[in-house]
Amino acid sequence: MHPAAEHSPLGKSSEYIATYTPSLLFPIPRTAKWAELGLTADTLPYKGVDFWNCFELSWLLPSGKPVVAIGEFSIPADSPNIIESKSFKLYLNSLNQTPFADIASLEATLVKDLSAAAGKPVGVRVRSLKDVEGEGVVALPGVCIDDLDISVSNYEHPRPELLRCDDSRIVEESVHSHLLKSNCPVTSQPDWGSVVVEYRGAALDHASLLEYIVSFRQHSDFHEQCVERIFLDLQRLLKPEKLTVFARYVRRGGLDINPYRSTESVQLPNHRLVRQ
Repeated sequence: MHPAAEHSPLGKSSEYIATYTPSLLFPIPRTAKWAELGLTADTLPYKGVDFWNCFELSWLLPSGKPVVAIGEFSIPADSPNIIESKSFKLYLNSLNQTPFADIASLEATLVKDLSAAAGKPVGVRVRSLKDVEGEGVVALPGVCIDDLDISVSNYEHPRPELLRCDDSRIVEESVHSHLLKSNCPVTSQPDWGSVVVEYRGAALDHASLLEYIVSFRQHSDFHEQCVERIFLDLQRLLKPEKLTVFARYVRRGGLDINPYRSTESVQLPNHRLVRQ
């Protein structure tokens, strides 16, 4: 468990506070998990963002009438802190009985509080249900590897030694799997996700990638660090010209978390999948 998470509200009984309380936000420094991966803030080999989507966002108009909407938050991958997920939900719940003059005022408050917790500017977009409904859901890019016939016996920890590639062939491709699962390092509850690998480099053996993804099944870590571990293991193996790894996780408590890590400075999408 991350030492800071022991003091977070995750896994503990919490009072429901329905009026604006920014102090509910609980930041967790990324440095400890970066150190586990051999990284520091100055040596990150990727760019990226963590997209959080909130499906339980509500507040009051000045008239007292409630509003519901969907919140989209983008936290830079190099921000000093992640925001512990239950504290994020408790903070958002504290808006439920809080009046705001308009959406712009709400967004400004969210930007201020979340940026202070993350330690870097956080992007915020509050969207109507109609707007999000109109976008529907999307399919992941590239080839799905989930139907490959593999034998699996490794579930406890990520096993990068399972990964194989053909150094004699350089390819550019996108592959994905819906079989990513890990466990919350605090509560041990399952986190379900879909993961995409896009790269140009030595040809990755798809069956070995699927075996590797399944090896996360009983592993305990936060969403962000699972994606960073996958990125680093593939980067070491493939020595790619370019590499992007992202995961779309199923929501818990009205929030889903979607980390993107890439060697490229690209405009990253935030499109929902069928399980989201």
